[in-house]
Amino acid sequence: MNQRFPSFLVLVVLAITFSNSCIYIVKETEKAVKLHFGSITEADIPPGIHFKWPMADKVHKFDARILTLDAEPKSFLTREKKRLIVDAFAKWKIKDVEVYYKATGGDEAVAHARLGDRVNDGLRNQFGTRTLHEVVSGERDALMDNITEELNKTVTESLGVEVVDVRVKRIDLPSEVSEQVFRRMKAEREKEARELRSIGKEAAEEIRADADRQETIIAANAYKESEQLRGAGDADATAIYSAAYSKDAEFYAFTRSLKAYKSAFASKGDIMLVEPDSEFFRYLKDSKGQSKN
Repeated sequence: MNQRFPSFLVLVVLAITFSNSCIYIVKETEKAVKLHFGSITEADIPPGIHFKWPMADKVHKFDARILTLDAEPKSFLTREKKRLIVDAFAKWKIKDVEVYYKATGGDEAVAHARLGDRVNDGLRNQFGTRTLHEVVSGERDALMDNITEELNKTVTESLGVEVVDVRVKRIDLPSEVSEQVFRRMKAEREKEARELRSIGKEAAEEIRADADRQETIIAANAYKESEQLRGAGDADATAIYSAAYSKDAEFYAFTRSLKAYKSAFASKGDIMLVEPDSEFFRYLKDSKGQSKN
């Protein structure tokens, strides 16, 4: 019994070792190729448990997820021959495992280097057909889409990868021209500010003139209306006075003379020179105002 146990243990160890040599697992996040004495016999192996011959077969696994290529900033010229420093990155993934292995040997660093060269070539071509304004703001999305489309026409066949997206992180001007560009931008902004101030001043003058005109019209209409109301009031007052005084004209003449006397003799120092038979003293001579001839 004791002699059989070591033998059984050895058999178990040999079985486990043989199983590990014969069985391999491909995960959902991986792509794999199998080589038989250095030649690819099976490419793009699906996820799961698979069998291989020990010593004769060899399996290479690669990351099947979307990877990031963070390229070094490069210098490109626009259509206006203006030099820009562009910092970009690309998102890519393995599409054809067999082509990818043959082109790069399964080395991700080699894939990054070769893909980076193609991304830079695409950026150089796209920047060379556009102006500074277009690459900075006007057509950046179209530029990125064009680069992605053009890259996928070549890298899939040559490298076995698919470029998912290319994006520009930053665009800088070379240090020797930055100050000049900033001065020009400042001058343009100051010119635009002056134009806006001029337009605002002109609009303010128009608004002020319209307000003055409306003020004059409103004041004239108010004055016209007040004069009309005053005239109507005076007419009504005159009619009322006329109706009241016409009932006793003599009494009206008497009260009017009294008011005249009161106004004429308001101060003791007043002196008046009139004819003795003047109509002014008619009611002082006779209470009925009848002259004596």
